[in-house]
Amino acid sequence: MWKRVVGYGALLAAGTLALQWLDYQRLARMHSGDIYLFLVAAAFMVLGIVLGVRVFAAPAPTTFDGNPKAQATLGLSERELEVLHELAAGHSNKEIAARLHISPKKVRGSDPDIHVRNQGAS
Repeated sequence: MWKRVVGYGALLAAGTLALQWLDYQRLARMHSGDIYLFLVAAAFMVLGIVLGVRVFAAPAPTTFDGNPKAQATLGLSERELEVLHELAAGHSNKEIAARLHISPKKVRGSDPDIHVRNQGAS
């Protein structure tokens, strides 16, 4: 019983597909100019979007190398430089300590050392 139902369902689906295809063929013949115009317009729209995204895209930010000459002049270690980056980002001492896995006292202790070195260099 169910095989017969599936067979009739497949036959009806094939018939519907054939009728839809014939309807599409008739529509395509009657409105071929409109269809081509739509395809050309869609292609130009996609081209405009792609070019617009490329032209108006924000440039990739350049990476900051940390100014190695100034770092060498001031005698800053890599860890002190990391603390400075976190301070410049506006993080608190506790946040910096959590991010760098050091104690907050170490963050507070390195801040005056860096400040003294910067005052001596200027």
